[in-house]
Amino acid sequence: MPEPFYNIKLLKGGTLQGPLSHIRVIELCRIMAGPSAGQILADLGADVIKIERPEIGDDCRGWGPPFLKDRNGEETRESAYFLSVNRGKRSLTVDLSNPEGQKIIQSLASRSDIVLENFRVGTLERYGLSYDDLKVINPKLIYCSVTGFGQTGPRRKQAAYDFMIQAMGGLMSVTGERDDKPGGGPQKVGIPIIDLVSGLYAIVGVLAALARRNLSGKGEYVDIGMLDSQVAILANQAMNYLISGNVPKRQGNAHPNIQPQDVFACIDGDIAIAVGNDLQFSKLCQVLESPEFITDQRFDTIQNRNRNVDALRRHIADKLSQNNRQYWVEKLDAAGVPASPINSLAEIFEDDQVKAREMIKHIQHPLAGTMPIVASPMRFRETPTKQDCPPPLLSEHSIEILRELDMEEDEIERLHEKGII
Repeated sequence: MPEPFYNIKLLKGGTLQGPLSHIRVIELCRIMAGPSAGQILADLGADVIKIERPEIGDDCRGWGPPFLKDRNGEETRESAYFLSVNRGKRSLTVDLSNPEGQKIIQSLASRSDIVLENFRVGTLERYGLSYDDLKVINPKLIYCSVTGFGQTGPRRKQAAYDFMIQAMGGLMSVTGERDDKPGGGPQKVGIPIIDLVSGLYAIVGVLAALARRNLSGKGEYVDIGMLDSQVAILANQAMNYLISGNVPKRQGNAHPNIQPQDVFACIDGDIAIAVGNDLQFSKLCQVLESPEFITDQRFDTIQNRNRNVDALRRHIADKLSQNNRQYWVEKLDAAGVPASPINSLAEIFEDDQVKAREMIKHIQHPLAGTMPIVASPMRFRETPTKQDCPPPLLSEHSIEILRELDMEEDEIERLHEKGII
């Protein structure tokens, strides 16, 4: 079996950037869940090769507007959606339905550590690219499938999208305003949360398999289902139901177990208050000049506050409505009561803490010149993350990668002319 090979560009500088700079990944993914996992591995320094369809690429390249603008202010083919989860990767276009294209993936797999894929169950098996096929070539390969429903069960072959899983998995039943209030009814989360969580579970599974491989020398198959991920993150709401038998309902912004945690209106906007214990409640009462509530038996414990939440909320709302949100946030912050204004994205990206943590970076893009990215939240002292490579243009690295596989120039040209790459 050929030895794994690594990104030559990383080696030329004499150092390997990122804790996974010794790892190569084949990403057979599109849209959000799988690509988000691939981007995390790329941030950690892995050489992530994104396999895309010739001429078309990842579906979400066209999911706009908005699209990135080039140096002349003209729209490119690079959608913001695609740019959000594909930085740091190299793009290789391959027609997986063609036997010659399949041989390219098999050759890559023989020299790689991880395969990420999110095709429908059974698709890659038809192409000779399933885990059982590739582990014969590379027994150390870690293969992770991210699908809507996992590899088993009656729905395993069904397609799924984030919105559908949020609805099916119970999340929308506990998200949104109460049905008896204006605007009541089910709501999805404002980001593709299940795609992203499934990607994170994929990363946890892959890294666990990598750690195990260091001991066993053997690869692993990791099976991630989006519905499973959704059910898993129901967390306290799931246990509330399983323990009590009472089906949780939508409560708007109110916390189902801890009070007061809710959104309150001030003169000029809203703030969120997140009191988590009795001491914080005591401090809140002092800020609101309501010390009598500290010993009031309706509110002196979390349990009692839950039982009498409507009366408590009315009192807090009345107090907060008498001044502006900056006044209250400053007072609450000084007292040690967790509280925040409801920031827009424009406001959060101007926040001093977000700036101090450098959560926005600017990197070079071949079409746009400089483009902004949201940085990885991971910080390492000894092996800093690698976030200076932009999301790839379609097929940007095809020739480079095929040369690394020792393919001759005339063969590369032949495959290109046949539409295989």
